[in-house]
Amino acid sequence: MGALKTMGALRMGLAEHELKPIVDAWRAANPHIMQLWADVEQAALDAITTRQPIRLRNLGFGVESGILFIALRSGRRLAYVKPQLGENRWGGTSVSYHGVTTGRKWGRLETYGGKLIENIVQAVARDLLVHAMQLVADAVHQIVMHVHDEIVIEEPTDSGFTVADACALMTTPPAWAAGLPLEADGYECAYYRKD
Repeated sequence: MGALKTMGALRMGLAEHELKPIVDAWRAANPHIMQLWADVEQAALDAITTRQPIRLRNLGFGVESGILFIALRSGRRLAYVKPQLGENRWGGTSVSYHGVTTGRKWGRLETYGGKLIENIVQAVARDLLVHAMQLVADAVHQIVMHVHDEIVIEEPTDSGFTVADACALMTTPPAWAAGLPLEADGYECAYYRKD
């Protein structure tokens, strides 16, 4: 329910008592996602508890030098400083780590499988964008900026390089993501604008 509140559900006219049924319905409709959340959380708990490397599908979990690492297919690792187990507000075991709190101070943060998956998905999306940017740069096209999941290319009008050419580069997966279906869309304009 916290995510719905953060996204403005209460400001959009939903009442607090309406949130739990929405969350429950979404979870019931997405059992595979719920299982992935649970599996990732368990892998993190096991890595912290046993201090042994844990493999979960294409992810690696391990604790080194007081840091929980989640190794991604790209080779990059997410880091959670000083991980430890605690008890969450529902009486279950939780993972916490040191990081920057909402007050912009260094402190202990609690996480769970869904949040870890969010971190993993965002990291993979970043790795895919960086790969695409490298392909565009290697093809000698000038990237002038990027915003979230889009890149802005400055190109002479007579170069022959098209939006379709840019999309083809953007949808070429790296070797570590071979077979991943990717899509891209774009537009051509004389000045930057948000589509």
